[in-house]
Amino acid sequence: MTYPSLRLISHKLCPFVQRARIVLAERDIPHELLFIDLANRPDWFFEISPTGNVPVLCVEGKPLFESTAIIEFLNDISGGTLHPDDAYERARNRAWVELASAAQMTIGALRAAQDEDAFEMHVATLRRRFKSLEQELGDGPFFNGASFSLVDAAYAPAFRYLGVVDHGDTLGLFDGLAKVTRWREALDERPSVQAAVVEDYARRLYAFVTGKASVLGSRLRNNPPPGINMPL
Repeated sequence: MTYPSLRLISHKLCPFVQRARIVLAERDIPHELLFIDLANRPDWFFEISPTGNVPVLCVEGKPLFESTAIIEFLNDISGGTLHPDDAYERARNRAWVELASAAQMTIGALRAAQDEDAFEMHVATLRRRFKSLEQELGDGPFFNGASFSLVDAAYAPAFRYLGVVDHGDTLGLFDGLAKVTRWREALDERPSVQAAVVEDYARRLYAFVTGKASVLGSRLRNNPPPGINMPL
């Protein structure tokens, strides 16, 4: 199959970029990957990203921004689909992709919370989101059963992030959620998910979170993941 020239503008910790990398791997789409430093964004990047955020996918030199639009585009050009055939189920899947974005933003707020009340509020919000997922999941291993979908690609980065910053599930986010736990484990074993991050992702994420004055940073400094060696 012939694809357009694709360049994915990325950052080594961005979970929204990981969605695109997962879909690229799932559909075996050739592309170029370019990492930028979000703390020192190049001037040219603001010319192609209205939000100043990654990911941006350059398609024959034309920019496409926002991860949901990017993964839908990649799905459309791939000659197959990571959506269900049924129209209602496709719409339902798209709704859960949007909720994955909301969950990821809550994780970001959890990471940044500087007082215990705000921290616990975000924990409770995430817990409610994952309980809702528990009601939607079937026998697995993926969101739609046997078929890997864009919903799986959207949630996998969030689960990976929590696997580092809340290793051992000390926050109780998944307590009693057997289906979500099984889903997390299946996604963790998926080759496309494993390949969506840089080799030292966990160490980089640990350094980023513990470098901030936050409740989560303090907790993580006191309870580092096994095998984390500092500094970078």
